[in-house]
Amino acid sequence: MTVIVVGAGLGGLRAAESLRGQGFEVMVIGDEPHLPYNRPPLSKESLKGGVEVEGLHFRRKHDDIDWRLGAAATGCSLDQRAVYVDDAKYPFEGLVIASGIRPRHLPVPGPQPPVLRTADDALRLRERLTPGTRLLVVGAGFIGCEVAATARQLGCEVMVTAFDAEPMIRPLGAELGAAMKAHHEAHGVEFRLGVGVAEFHEDGATLADGTRLTADVVIEAVGSVPNVEWLHGNDLDLTDGVLADNLLQVAGTDAPVVAVGDIARYPNPRFDDVPRRIEHWNLPTETGKRAGQTLGSLLRGEIPEGDFRPMPAFWSDQYDLGLQSYGQPALGTAVLVDGEWSGDCIVEYVRGDEVIGVVGVNRTKDLMRYRQDIGSA
Repeated sequence: MTVIVVGAGLGGLRAAESLRGQGFEVMVIGDEPHLPYNRPPLSKESLKGGVEVEGLHFRRKHDDIDWRLGAAATGCSLDQRAVYVDDAKYPFEGLVIASGIRPRHLPVPGPQPPVLRTADDALRLRERLTPGTRLLVVGAGFIGCEVAATARQLGCEVMVTAFDAEPMIRPLGAELGAAMKAHHEAHGVEFRLGVGVAEFHEDGATLADGTRLTADVVIEAVGSVPNVEWLHGNDLDLTDGVLADNLLQVAGTDAPVVAVGDIARYPNPRFDDVPRRIEHWNLPTETGKRAGQTLGSLLRGEIPEGDFRPMPAFWSDQYDLGLQSYGQPALGTAVLVDGEWSGDCIVEYVRGDEVIGVVGVNRTKDLMRYRQDIGSA
């Protein structure tokens, strides 16, 4: 039986390996020309030290997977069991949706700024981050703040602007976000927060309050959009990614199809029964392996079994601070339980009487117990 995996990122790789290990013939279709590689370093150590994608490649367990790289899937018919890449048609018996996300762009006038998603994006940006370069970062999430920190270490002058009141406010909360802002400011980063962008220019941007910001380089880092367009016309729920059940079987079709990684929206009983799409670094691996098991069962005519309860986790390195998290902090209220907001600390995120997430700043060892405790009740 032939399985097609659409998406050559980490989630697609792990699903492909799982299915190949079960004896299925596997083809992977990817839009980038590169084999699967590690993305988190692109805004941190790789951007600072120079980008060589070969050094970021993941180790691959199988040499007999068919990689079709450099062209994105443009359509799909679940009724006909086929994926299309322009005029080419690839039939399948099972399908893995692993097409991931792309950076979102603000719908404002002016030239569209570059983004940081791929190794090629990072290479182009790295060439421009020379000492004295004025960099404007639009967006104060993790990518924007990591780029800001890296650019300061490279000797750039950096300004960050965002509509949010504090950097990284959604995952961290206002208090820890404000503390991270102060840390960036201590390293020379300027912030213009609480106001949106009205227009982009070749040399900067005009904010909604009329402020004109000038820069040599502008980068946009304002969130992501799931790559679902190639799935249109199949009556799937594509509201925010691809809706799937707890075992990652795609809802709304009788075809043997699963979704993995950043594009998958599924319930996690560790927290509740609400389907969510989560972009944390460990989930492509975990969803890829689980989806491979689910799809293998479907193709063998078996009923998938189990209870998928992954623990979301992420980390971020900014200057001398290492942030690490488990659970879903964005679902809770931040409570400082150890340390100071402005330094090394542990912050729990509480929903009702339950700790639903945790963030530690330079406290990696102290977070280990949370991996077992969060959502274990």
